[in-house]
Amino acid sequence: MTSGKLADRLHIRPVTPAGMETMVDWAAREGWNPGLNDAGIFLKTDPQGFLCGELDGQVAGFVSSVQYGPSFGFLGFFLVRPDMRGHGLGRKLAQAAIARQGGRVAGQDGVVEQQETYQRWGFKLAFNSLRYQALGGGETPQGLSKVRDLPWQPVAAYDARCFPAPREVFLRDWVDQKGGAALAVAREGRLEGLGVLRPCRNGHKIGPLFAEGPAEAELLFQGLLAQAPGQPVFLDAPQNNPEAVALAERHGLEPVFQCGRMYLNGTPPWREACVYGITSFELG
Repeated sequence: MTSGKLADRLHIRPVTPAGMETMVDWAAREGWNPGLNDAGIFLKTDPQGFLCGELDGQVAGFVSSVQYGPSFGFLGFFLVRPDMRGHGLGRKLAQAAIARQGGRVAGQDGVVEQQETYQRWGFKLAFNSLRYQALGGGETPQGLSKVRDLPWQPVAAYDARCFPAPREVFLRDWVDQKGGAALAVAREGRLEGLGVLRPCRNGHKIGPLFAEGPAEAELLFQGLLAQAPGQPVFLDAPQNNPEAVALAERHGLEPVFQCGRMYLNGTPPWREACVYGITSFELG
């Protein structure tokens, strides 16, 4: 059987809730360290945006193609079963994911080893992000508020200023997930920073970490670290914001992983100076 014919037999459909759990499990086996609540939150964000590829009734791979409204989307979860790789199945899944975006500007965070492949699909590298590992603990500094205690609309509006598109469905569950923490810097009724800590298979991840300046980012970073004493905590800092890298280096953190933010169909609005931590490599 030639690889082309094998790919032609791939049936692609939206995942079920059970399939979403399988997708996250596969991601964990690849070493991606997904969040404990990711499956439910991600699927609710765009119920048709997570695709499963089946070959002769067996799950062969996954991909995600989430739509954030009419102008922006995000791709991720490029997963093919190890014994089925090398037959064009991943490319066919990617084609389905790209087609679902239509003319939207679409982003993805590509591992360094696969960036040339993504470039052949039309993606262009915008910047790299470094994943840093820290040890949770310390005291919660003054000047922070719990997001759950704040009016919702200013929180959603601030997130939409820092992320390329509104994402209220996602954000409501993200800031209130079980085992997590969401903090903000709010001064005189104005938000000047927002950060979320989510529990993962291994430790916790910070994301997003949005702030108007280094002082606000420092407050949030310390406050979120304090919510996970003795646990590994990961921060995905975009290198196109030098202050984000400086924050990690100031705490003596070493990078443990690298991804590249890549875009298709142009570049979305992006406030580099306010993004100190990527929300997630799966959903942008």
